[in-house]
Amino acid sequence: MKLHLETIQPDSGSSFRILLTPKLNEIFYWHFHPEIEIVYVEAEQGIRHIGDHISTYAESDLALIGSYIPHLNFDYGVKTTVETVVIQLQQDFFSERFVHLPEFNDILVLFERVKTGIAFYGDTKKEIGRRLKKISLLGKFDQLLELLSIFQFLSQSQEFISLHARPISSQAIIKQQARMLTIYQHVEEHFKEKIDTQQIANKIHLSVPAFCRYFKQTAKVTYTDFVNQFRIRHAQKLLLQHHNVTEACFDSGFENLSYFTRTFTKITGQRPSEFRKNRGIVGLR
Repeated sequence: MKLHLETIQPDSGSSFRILLTPKLNEIFYWHFHPEIEIVYVEAEQGIRHIGDHISTYAESDLALIGSYIPHLNFDYGVKTTVETVVIQLQQDFFSERFVHLPEFNDILVLFERVKTGIAFYGDTKKEIGRRLKKISLLGKFDQLLELLSIFQFLSQSQEFISLHARPISSQAIIKQQARMLTIYQHVEEHFKEKIDTQQIANKIHLSVPAFCRYFKQTAKVTYTDFVNQFRIRHAQKLLLQHHNVTEACFDSGFENLSYFTRTFTKITGQRPSEFRKNRGIVGLR
């Protein structure tokens, strides 16, 4: 599960980027970027993996993803026809351009919620999906007006769930990007092995106590808890792909099934068997 920092450029003559059906369903593209992203996807079924949140969607999904929140491409593993609309805009799109305009107060509140991710359902999802599918056919100025109208519509909707997805140490990525990426990539490569704090501390040239203090201060969790969260996300992905609980346990780096079950339940609020039975769907309608 390699994490990619995606570089995004706005479309020519535009302040944002529109991406239509990128066809990445055969690629596990776990990535992040400073841009805010709105995603609408139509597919028979797929995986929604945004930060710490993972679940499945059926028929369609609509989500707003905040800056620096890692997420998986919504078409990953989908074998049927997929239609996707992705719009990416700079993280300061609203805060600098419209912060002093009272007409945008509701949208600014919406974008505060976006920082940890939002998914929409019901009539909101259907209406915004319909409009997003047509936005690329408009001229640049009308695209901007339509996008603002869409955000205003979403700011008034009550048909949403908060995903509580945390950016991976946003400040560290901004100020200490190389060090944090080294740590994260080390976890990606070694999460199935026994946790060795000395090994990663050596890699970033810190003593073990200094590394533990640095990581806890930056990531707000201990290194062991972070690795276990990573392992559980991997286990969730396996369970969503029809692996059984035992397979998910040992393929995720856990050596003990009971400890895996306790850790899974603590992090997700569900036992692995419940998560597999429910296909990870929580709070969706």
